[in-house]
Amino acid sequence: MPHEARIFWLAGLLASALLLVAGPHGFAAGPDTDPARWLEAVVRVRAEIPAEARTASFLGTRRDGSGVVIDNAGLIVTIGYLITEAMAAEVMTAAGRASRAEIVGFDTESGLGLLRAAEPLEVKPIPIGTAKDLAEKTPVIVVGHGGAEAAQAAVVVSRRTFAGYWEYLLEDAIFTAPPHPAWSGAALIAPDGKLAGIGSLIVGDADSGLPGNMFVPIDRLEPVMGDLIALGRPSSARPWLGANLQELDGHLVVRRVAPEGPAAAAGIQHGDGIVAIDGSEVRNLAEFYRALWSRGIAGITVELTVDRQGEQQEIGVKTIDRYRYLKLGTTY
Repeated sequence: MPHEARIFWLAGLLASALLLVAGPHGFAAGPDTDPARWLEAVVRVRAEIPAEARTASFLGTRRDGSGVVIDNAGLIVTIGYLITEAMAAEVMTAAGRASRAEIVGFDTESGLGLLRAAEPLEVKPIPIGTAKDLAEKTPVIVVGHGGAEAAQAAVVVSRRTFAGYWEYLLEDAIFTAPPHPAWSGAALIAPDGKLAGIGSLIVGDADSGLPGNMFVPIDRLEPVMGDLIALGRPSSARPWLGANLQELDGHLVVRRVAPEGPAAAAGIQHGDGIVAIDGSEVRNLAEFYRALWSRGIAGITVELTVDRQGEQQEIGVKTIDRYRYLKLGTTY
């Protein structure tokens, strides 16, 4: 569909979706579709991160976003990067009730995180639903912290794989438009009034050049929730290289190596091209991550074919558990 036609198509869908905010026509009738419930259950999340944290230089030491209350004991799901390496956190409801929050844990594979309010928030939780039925053209509501002004009608414009340069792959990401300005940790509400996703990114290509947001399907939480509550992290660990890669003209290029990480220790440099892993050619991020993670768990050694200034060489990299690299002593 031409870009101009996509704009008109989206405008028509949004006109319908806006009715859902005003009084959720088209949403299944019931207590779960009461907008007041969504608004009060989405809280502000503020986290303090030590200056020496591994993620401080690019994610900052003061992080601010949203979280969603999902049970009566104050358990809150948010996007994990808000609380990674946090030493303290606070949450605040739309009514202004504030509480210290315990960092429960975060999952680097899905990108989701959990925290728990230390004091009663006196809000009804949003029921956890599913994103399985959120096909293209589905009207949704995106709710950030801050009350009614932070609720915005949107439309699912794409479901596809998202590959992030930070060794991240989400096979069934949800893309919505228009973009919500406060996307980090925002709630994605499905037509049944239940929580279907958590806001992660703002993107320029949600679909056919349209800007929008990327959401993590809430279905990714249940498989790891027990581990996050018990251990603060998943019980198993993927191999991690500590190399940020970029797709460039059909090739993979190293844009950054994590200081003191596995790739840096092995001699991988900024600007290196990654041609193959253990002899298998890779052409994009998704191919590379799938090949890396299929080799085994953290601790394995992989052979990378590296193109450096036109000359190829083999470099062995001993992977590690990403959580062992992060400075988590003040978090748990």
